[in-house]
Amino acid sequence: MAEVVPYDDRDGVIWLDGKLVPWREANFHFLTHALHYASAVFEGERAYDGAIFKLTEHTERLVAGARTMDFEIPFTVEQIDAACNEVVRANNLTNAYIRPLAWRGSEQMGVSAQQTRIHLGIAAWDWGSYFPMEQRLKGIRVTMAQYRRPDPATAPAKTKAAGLYMICTLEKHRAERAGCADALMLDYRGRVAECTGANVFLVKDGVIHTPVPDCFLDGITRRTVIGLAKARGIEVVERVIMPEELGSFEKCFLTGTAAEVTPVSEIGEARYTPGRICQTLLNDYMALVQPKSKAAAE
Repeated sequence: MAEVVPYDDRDGVIWLDGKLVPWREANFHFLTHALHYASAVFEGERAYDGAIFKLTEHTERLVAGARTMDFEIPFTVEQIDAACNEVVRANNLTNAYIRPLAWRGSEQMGVSAQQTRIHLGIAAWDWGSYFPMEQRLKGIRVTMAQYRRPDPATAPAKTKAAGLYMICTLEKHRAERAGCADALMLDYRGRVAECTGANVFLVKDGVIHTPVPDCFLDGITRRTVIGLAKARGIEVVERVIMPEELGSFEKCFLTGTAAEVTPVSEIGEARYTPGRICQTLLNDYMALVQPKSKAAAE
């Protein structure tokens, strides 16, 4: 197993409430509300060749998510965009993962938190493929999750809120113990939803099928890949997909900022063979996010 490098003991700087601070000094109190009650929202972004892909779209979602969580981030979209770019430059990064996080502070402890200060922090670091490359190229193994995505009537299910990822961590651990890379979650009705941190696409007879994101995140990468597929003339059908259908598809892939486009070789009992559509969309996506690298290669 690779050595784990703690995230609290690294060189570099983190943007915190309007200024850059040394990485190891980006600390908050034990009684921070977000730590106890998950009152936080976040984004996951990637920089390619020094440019953060769809930065403003991510920032707008962060601000909207905070409002869903009943707080306002004390910075504008433009200021947050500028801060994200500043963090990448200050850490001398070209290809990086960026994590903005907005959260309630330590002024109140209890369920009620109207008097808490709202903080915003942004970190960036070098992070390669989310899935091991040898797995990704041949298709990752995915197991079926036990937990389900929640009913929108019980939680802000379409927001990148910290608390919604608790069950994702549990299912990711369960999958890895079983020798798989991820877990496919059903929604509260028993329909196919998403993996622990990525949207899912299935292919049959040259047509791409993907679940309707009515109770889980409609990912920015998801929407991007749908656009790339349609630009290629590939039909994309957004519909209800039941778990008993999984074995009827020929191919499968996941999408997400961290996952990018990742082929899947199996989900539970279902088996898939990564093929032309998966490879084409992976290549198209990487060409879109890495235009400078593409131009240099040409």
